[in-house]
This record gives sequence, structure tokens and C-alpha cells, in this order.
Amino acid sequence: MVDNLLNLFREYQSFAIVISIFISIVIAVLGVVPSVFITAANILFFGFWNGMFISFAGEAMGAGIAFLLYRKGLKKTFENRLDNYLKVKKLVNAEGREAFYLVLALRLIPFVPSGLVTLAASIGRISFLTFIIASSLGKLPALFIEAYAVNEITDFDWQGKLILAIAAIVLLYWVIVKRNKLES
Repeated sequence: MVDNLLNLFREYQSFAIVISIFISIVIAVLGVVPSVFITAANILFFGFWNGMFISFAGEAMGAGIAFLLYRKGLKKTFENRLDNYLKVKKLVNAEGREAFYLVLALRLIPFVPSGLVTLAASIGRISFLTFIIASSLGKLPALFIEAYAVNEITDFDWQGKLILAIAAIVLLYWVIVKRNKLES
């Protein structure tokens, strides 16, 4: 996937930034596709800082556009379906400062699906401006860690190898724990 994006950027160098941001917006609107591939391509093609900035701009714009689209088209459909998710339901009912901090916190937590946070916020009472500020601030640390990991793994010096080893150990542990729970 990253190679395909890099080829696309090389083929249309004049439009590479626009293409990258457009892809980030589509990923945000879809809500289920991970953005790590576009971040990796951006880091490799534009360099670390420029790639991270372009990824941030794309993710921030994507979250804003997804929020507006979800609010217009999906609010009635999903209002009652989020009752099973306590934190998400709390976000739906939150306003002002509380909503700001919930969006910020949910963006900071790894493995919380970005699309779910955007959907819950769009159904809730949070204003667009509050959402976009909290969402963007929350994305910064996660995006920096993702960009740093991509950069280190592609450079593959000792830090990259350490990140890969830790990720492999965590994944192996998770698989063993899940398998043992299934067998019980």
C-alpha cells in the first residue's frame, strides 16, 4: 500500500500534497481504514517534519469534514446505537469543556477508533469548533509517535529494531492471552 502511494506521489509530484490530503480525508470519512499507510508514505516522500505536517493537516481536515458529514447524514441513524459504549455515550451527552476534554482524551488513547470518536461527537452536542480543536490537539502526540516509529523502522537503526522487537513481543503476548481465553 505504501509503495503504491509513493508511486502515485512520484507520478504526480506537483499534486502530491493535495493527493495526500485528499486520501487522508477519505480515510477519515470512511472511519475504519487506518491512516498509518498515508503517514508512512508522507514521511518517506516528504521527509519527517514535512510529512508529519501534511499528515496532520490531512487528518485534521478529514476529521472536520467527517464530523460535518456525520452530523448531517448519520445523526438520526446512530443516536441510539452507541448505548453499549460508555465513554462514547458520555461524549454524546457532553457539552463545552467536558466535551472538549473527552474528545482530547479519546484521541490520545491508542486503539480507540478515530471514526467512532468522530461519529459520537457528531451525534452529540459538541460544537464544530470545539471538536476540531480538541481532535487536532489529541491527534498530535499519536501522529508524532506514529511518524517517529515509521521513520525509525524505515531507517532501521537500533531504535527501529527495538520498536519492532517490542511490538512483536506485545503482539505475541496478546495472541497467547487471547488463545488461552478461547480455550478456557
